[in-house]
Amino acid sequence: MSAQPEPQISSIRSLITQELQRVAVEHGRALLPLTDEIKLLESGLDSLSLAVVVIRLADSLGLDPLGSGESAASPVTFGEFVQMYESLSD
Repeated sequence: MSAQPEPQISSIRSLITQELQRVAVEHGRALLPLTDEIKLLESGLDSLSLAVVVIRLADSLGLDPLGSGESAASPVTFGEFVQMYESLSD
């Protein structure tokens, strides 16, 4: 069963991407193509939209990396955002 973690990580990235796209539509924003290097606040979403994404991911994944009490730096890029969730799912 060692092959299971990789699909789980892929599905986290996919879930995050889908949630960002959903919130962009709901908030009437145009989301730029999501690459690992794109800065979250330059992706087309504002801080309120990103907060909605974090809340929804906490509900769906049961992970709240920003409210975990750990002194981790807030992610700046999409890649860092995904890595933050992937590291908590291990």
